[in-house]
Amino acid sequence: MNKARDTQRLTVAQAILKFLAVQYSEQDGRQQRLIPGVWGIFGHGNVAGLGQALEEYGDELNMPTYRPQNEQGMVHVAAAYARHRKRLATFACTASVGPGSTNMITGAALATVNRLPVLLLPSDIFANRIPDPVLQQVEHSTEHDLSANDCFRPVSRFYTRISRPEQLLSALPEAMRVLADPAETGAVVVSLPEDVQAEAYDWPASFFDKRVWHVRRPSPEQVLIEQAAELIRRAERPLIVCGGGVIYSGAEEALSRLANELNLPVCESQAGKGALPWNHPLNVGPIGAIGGLAANRLAREADLVIAVGTRLGDFVTASKTAFQHPGVQVIGINVVPMDAAKLGALSIVADAREALLALHGALRGWRAPQAYRDEVAELKTEWNAAVEAARADTGSMPPAQGAVIGAVNDVVGGHATVVCAAGSMPGDLVRLWRAEDPGAYHVEYGFSCMGYEIPAGLGIQLAEPSRRVVVMIGDGSYLMMNSELVTAVAENVNLTVVLVDNRAFMSIRGLQMECGSPSFNNELRHRNPATGRTDGPVVQLDFVKHAQGLGASAIRAETLDELRAALNDAWMQGGVHVIVVPVNLRERVPGFESWWDVPIAEVSGQDGVRQAREHYEGKVADQVGYFAPTTVKENV
Repeated sequence: MNKARDTQRLTVAQAILKFLAVQYSEQDGRQQRLIPGVWGIFGHGNVAGLGQALEEYGDELNMPTYRPQNEQGMVHVAAAYARHRKRLATFACTASVGPGSTNMITGAALATVNRLPVLLLPSDIFANRIPDPVLQQVEHSTEHDLSANDCFRPVSRFYTRISRPEQLLSALPEAMRVLADPAETGAVVVSLPEDVQAEAYDWPASFFDKRVWHVRRPSPEQVLIEQAAELIRRAERPLIVCGGGVIYSGAEEALSRLANELNLPVCESQAGKGALPWNHPLNVGPIGAIGGLAANRLAREADLVIAVGTRLGDFVTASKTAFQHPGVQVIGINVVPMDAAKLGALSIVADAREALLALHGALRGWRAPQAYRDEVAELKTEWNAAVEAARADTGSMPPAQGAVIGAVNDVVGGHATVVCAAGSMPGDLVRLWRAEDPGAYHVEYGFSCMGYEIPAGLGIQLAEPSRRVVVMIGDGSYLMMNSELVTAVAENVNLTVVLVDNRAFMSIRGLQMECGSPSFNNELRHRNPATGRTDGPVVQLDFVKHAQGLGASAIRAETLDELRAALNDAWMQGGVHVIVVPVNLRERVPGFESWWDVPIAEVSGQDGVRQAREHYEGKVADQVGYFAPTTVKENV
């Protein structure tokens, strides 16, 4: 420390680390470290910069370094950790210049789409440009300052490149502000040229003072609450759509009280599932393209939709076919103005909990008719029966995927966290999994990123070590990013992976065939010399030996009883376990009156495609292209 000028001389990398160690988030009076650790894979672009700083100062600053096997995987770990910590904490991720950094781009997109904070520190080409072109530099003939890291710009909420040390003085506080902002949060990227990381600077000592970032809860405007309350009073068939913002806000109790006291049914998005337990009398299940009977029928006739903390994405709205009432109006409650205003909504830009409490106060004494609640109860009974049927053991060998989900859920219960991301399983899980608390359901469906599952399970375990975590993953996703099993083993966590083996990208194969095409290039088969296509014999893989080779315990469960026994053994033994379960391709969970817009070829010589196109054109006619702005009309 230089007492005369009250400065401290450190490299840029060392300063970053010391700065991050004193950043805290705070909500409702509770503080926690905003960045409690760093994930990193070192290469020539960061080993002598951030790598050196982490080795020298990491222990002193209580800033542990985690080593993954894949740069994309470590961003998934950070995103899952942030989601499970309700966006109040996340990890920093550092990678080397070139492919190491560009490997993080998919993870950045996933975080930004899902509104999850992650801090990325990709290495960059030399700022002094003397080694030019440096190894792994992407050259451009007319833009000399362009680097591969510019690819982060469209998938990040904040991006900056540090070409001089003093730029950190303004860049890092701004990066923290975005990470801690509930509306702006997402991937935050601070691009670090490898020479700048090692440069020294005399930093103001106050730069390393503890800083607490208050995670705001914006209150709703009273005039808008009054307008929303009036819309609800006038509605005959109001419906709440619950999104992930309810869980991040901690608004579960406020939502339950509002629904119970006002007789308002609540349907769920993927991110909102678990905000109310599955057996809450007014939780009518998932809505939209992967929705259930009760929610989709109520949505079709709803004259008022109250969208709370949801992006109202394509799956929730069933490609704008979910809401068919000719006079349907929408109330949008969200901290993100863009999301609050979708579908022509009366836009209430506010924290979900604060808005629901305000609505509850404004509607005191009012309730939807008991006849509406009775109708909801009947639909929920019908839906529960449909779920039971889809989860039932039909006796088929191998078992159906729905039966596998039911068996896993029954063994681990409604408080264990199930993890998934892509394929047919997210659609089956949102319908069939019975979650009993907000942390019990963790399915990434904003980006639907294959390979997210195992890193996410690791992230959740780090966020809450005492929680039981079960990753459910198809063999296609497993083959994309199984390497983080090694990391889970190295970190000594308890993680169970249920690997559903169907020898294909069976979700997209099913969609392909629903679109009228024969199965093509989605099954895991050898190339056939006779046809030139991948329609030869099935490629035989031994996933048990593979998982064992990565350090996990592994077993194959051919029956549901064997699956149940393996799940119990995994929990008793602890550690990382992979349970390989073959599934029946013929028994699939039905669609439950849902639809998703996947355009069919307008011209084809195949009968199946022509028939699918005819059906498609009929469904497109149900799409609502424009939702008129929602207003409160004066009584005449």
